[in-house]
Amino acid sequence: MPNKTKPNLNLQTFGKFGNIKWVKSTGLIDYGLSMDWMLSKVKNIQEGKAKEIVWLLEHPDIYTAGTSSKSSDLISNNNINIYKTNRGGQWTWHGPGQRVVYLILNLNNKRKDVRWYVNKLEELIIDTLLEFSIKSERRQNFPGVWIKRKINNVWEIKKIAAIGIRISRWIAYHGISININPDLNKYNGIIPCGVEDGGITSLSDQGINIPMKKFDELLSLKFDQLFNKN
Repeated sequence: MPNKTKPNLNLQTFGKFGNIKWVKSTGLIDYGLSMDWMLSKVKNIQEGKAKEIVWLLEHPDIYTAGTSSKSSDLISNNNINIYKTNRGGQWTWHGPGQRVVYLILNLNNKRKDVRWYVNKLEELIIDTLLEFSIKSERRQNFPGVWIKRKINNVWEIKKIAAIGIRISRWIAYHGISININPDLNKYNGIIPCGVEDGGITSLSDQGINIPMKKFDELLSLKFDQLFNKN
């Protein structure tokens, strides 16, 4: 018999906010392994065997194609692996310096409303960035969080955080990714989220250099305020 051992996801308890446990992984976690982990948690929650959980992690370089992705939006894979995933949305990049937050939440206990949930995730990012004096905003018809600023009398708009979710029997999974200090050149191989009218930015690109741990702490506090107040 083969020795079936559980993959080492380097999970550490990060905290508990309301009834939701938060865990964090050290190192870079393979995207396929993270998918397996999420799907197992979704099944367990559906069967009443587990509680909601939020997972903080980083991936090695990978381009992921959501369910609405177009092959024409892959310009060059730049020797980066490609993964066709089941989340909503189009193409994005994950990699070092980007905080990925997978939220496996039971919307049966909150609100069975996809638009409400996406709005809450956007609000979570916007409120957290404001703690670092970064003003960000929604952009009509384009999911995610954007930064608009005027440079040499010209307005530019760049995306700092992406949202991609899937919901199964009102258990939501996948989640959000926020650029902390990644190599933004990695986005050159794709048209991120299919949006050509806008660039990509990060906290460090905006002149804010912080440890990932500090970002995580503020994000979790904002999460508690938003998701446990109603």
